[in-house]
Parts: sequence; structure tokens; C-alpha cells
Amino acid sequence: MNFYKHYSFDLWMTLIKSNPSFKTERAQFFFKNFNSKKKTIAEIISIFRQVDLMCNAINEKTGKNIDSDEMHLMVISMMNDFDIASFANIDLCWLYNEMEALLFNYMPVVYSDQTLHSLDKLRQGSSCSFNISSNTAFVRGKALRKVLTSLSLEPFFDFQLYSDEIGISKPNRRFFELMLEGARGIPSNKNIALMDILHVGDNPTADIAGALSAGIHSFQINSNEATIKNLLN
Repeated sequence: MNFYKHYSFDLWMTLIKSNPSFKTERAQFFFKNFNSKKKTIAEIISIFRQVDLMCNAINEKTGKNIDSDEMHLMVISMMNDFDIASFANIDLCWLYNEMEALLFNYMPVVYSDQTLHSLDKLRQGSSCSFNISSNTAFVRGKALRKVLTSLSLEPFFDFQLYSDEIGISKPNRRFFELMLEGARGIPSNKNIALMDILHVGDNPTADIAGALSAGIHSFQINSNEATIKNLLN
């Protein structure tokens, strides 16, 4: 693996993953608060998964970003057999704050025991810069910044890009153009070339094809045979 001047990293399933208890606890919350049709916990977990996959596919197709509020309303609608009257008394700010509090109670975890070590070795060994380039879904960028701080990941990164904050999702080429602008905003990278940048992620569409469409090198990990440790080879 060549060493690059700047590394862009996807977040979910690349550097972090969900706490195993979070999705069950989230389903319990929706079971107690929005479940007029008496769906089971297993059904609610399945609905969350369906909404997550559907919105991710839509974002990849359109290059736009479906907000967490919209996603939560989709879940509630599906739980109540698409009865939109179920939206009437929902305080979306309260709901998001409750979900964020739940996230911090069941904090995501670092993807593997190789993650922190590999980032540290990579940055020390090549005097490069790093950023996060992440699509968001039920969790917004403002919460993910806190998660990275809690997991001791935040100090590695010179800047962070989240789809809900810029209104654009990978593989939209504009996402990677904004990443390039951010990389060139680092004093040591003022004249950095596309060939000096590597985007690392798990998603072959959003991460790999998206980066390549912008003329940026990419490297897939975790969803194939490669891991973050391969960046050091």
C-alpha cells in the first residue's frame, strides 16, 4: 500500500460500529411510545432496518440526504400500518434528543482492536492528514462528533464532513469535492493533488465508486478481506 498525503475515512462500519444493545433499546423505546398497532420488538427492529436500508439506497441514488426526523417518522408510520394520524402529537426535537441520549448510554464502539493502533501508526509514519467523510442516517453529525471524542478518535482528524450538515451524501461527486477543498485548507496540503489522497470505506458504492468518480484513490475495508491494518503494508 502506498502512503498518501491525505486520508479520508468513512465512519460507520469502517472506524466504528453500533453497540450491540443500542438497536434493541431503541426498539423498546418505540414499542413503549409509538406502538398503537402492537408490533413486537422483533418487528420494530426489522422496520428500523428496512428504513435504514431504503434511505441509504435513496441517498446513494439521489446524492441528497434524508434527515433523521424523516427517518424516525417513516419508522413510526410503518409501525402503525402507514396511519399518518400517528404523527399528530410527536415532538420531533424531543424524540431526537431522546435518541441521542440513548446513543450515549449505549455508545458505539471502535470497529476493531486494530483501528486506533493503525491510525496512530499511519499518521506518525507519513506526516499525513486525516478527515471523516460520513453519510449519516438516524444519528446526526453533531452527535457523531461527540462519539469520536468519547472513543478517543477525534484527535486524529483535521476535519469532519457529515451528509446531514452539508445536504449531500456519498457517492455524490460534490461530497468528495468538498472533502478535497477541506484537505487543501490544511496549510501543509495547499497544493495537494488528487493522486495524493486516499478515501477508505466499507461501501463499494458510496465509498469506492464515489471516490473514483471524483478522481480520488479509494480502498475498501471490512466488508471484504481487507482491514485497516492493510493501510500499513
